[in-house]
Amino acid sequence: MGGRHAFTLDRCELGVATAATQIEGGHAATNWHRWSEQPGRIKDGSGPWRANDHWNRVGQDQALLRELNVQHYRMGLEWARVEPRPGEFDDAAIEHYRDELGGLVDAGIKPLVTLHHFNNPVWFEDAGGFLHREATGALQRYTQRMVGALGDLCDEWITINEPNIYATHAYYFGLWPPGERSLKTLTHVYTNLAAAHIDAYKLIHEMQPDARVGVAQHLRVFRPRIAWHPGHWASAQMMEWLFQRVITKAMCRGRFLAPLSQPAGVHPGTYYDFHGINYYSRSTVSRLADGVGADVAINDLGWEIYPQGLIEVATWLHGTHPGPLYVTENGTANSDDGFRSRFIHEHLAEIAASDLPIERYYHWSFIDNWEWLEGESARFGLIRLDYETQERTMRESGRFFAEIAANRGVTEEMYQRFVAHQIYTRNTR
Repeated sequence: MGGRHAFTLDRCELGVATAATQIEGGHAATNWHRWSEQPGRIKDGSGPWRANDHWNRVGQDQALLRELNVQHYRMGLEWARVEPRPGEFDDAAIEHYRDELGGLVDAGIKPLVTLHHFNNPVWFEDAGGFLHREATGALQRYTQRMVGALGDLCDEWITINEPNIYATHAYYFGLWPPGERSLKTLTHVYTNLAAAHIDAYKLIHEMQPDARVGVAQHLRVFRPRIAWHPGHWASAQMMEWLFQRVITKAMCRGRFLAPLSQPAGVHPGTYYDFHGINYYSRSTVSRLADGVGADVAINDLGWEIYPQGLIEVATWLHGTHPGPLYVTENGTANSDDGFRSRFIHEHLAEIAASDLPIERYYHWSFIDNWEWLEGESARFGLIRLDYETQERTMRESGRFFAEIAANRGVTEEMYQRFVAHQIYTRNTR
């Protein structure tokens, strides 16, 4: 594949990712369905009850997955669907997921299943959720049932998606349900999430000794706004420590560093078979808050586009906790698809040039979805969704991604056709 912009993906296979609450639709009794019913919680006033109607359109969406030529698909389970009341499981819902997984396997697409992706049943949330160590036993019950029911179709699992995002947004910034604001509470939730992952990791391996189990960690680069400014430097270091280093150490190794404390019954060890990396952006820091640098490329949500950061966080993670790496989420909000192909090209080019053991790349997202606080307003999909009609349309970036997957790389001709004309938006603030 000659040419200045060409590359091959010799070791990294391609997939796409989704999450159950964001695409399935319907009225599952989750924390997010209830939260979105409160006025002012969601930017555009929408809720997850419409989403993509994926629950009723699995076959249609799996046909689109085949058009994308992907080898892998990361999907989530809606805990509230399969366990609508504590200890009571819905066999019909479980059979629905079996059918969905069976369709993927028949199509030659390997599933990676996420057990918890920000989605709590209301009964679990009302009982305190991850505020209490005892409550994490409910996650074990759910894990045992789902691995037992689906394990013949799936042997790769993500226990918890982005524990740091879930905990900080729900219990420190108060932006997500249940809307609490407490550093002390945040440390309790961090601790219990890590303990729950470790318990689930051990349980899954008891049931499936050869399974691959990991966590999807949200990682980002933190840089001081002014490199020589001691306050900016200290803030960047502190944010990185609190946001990702502490929780990663607890999840991966069972070691709980300050401000966390070692929970009873949890012992240091190795609790991962691969690392999931969700990477989107870089934070420019002048205080204990996210910031964006001047005159940098940004997406529709104002997040900086910084492709080399993917390798920076992967290098740190692999150097600290060696193991196989999956990029379990990477994508960008871009409603007119004007720079998504460039975004994909630049991030995959970083992977192709790296000698890190990055085995998978899952683009976020397969299709436009209900994007939490942003509702239906943020467009991440390779497939465009008309929410009113539920019509799906392959975007140009989707066609580009499909060609990359088919060719295992990018040719110069592909670059000229899909990428050369695309220009990023710049931050002018």
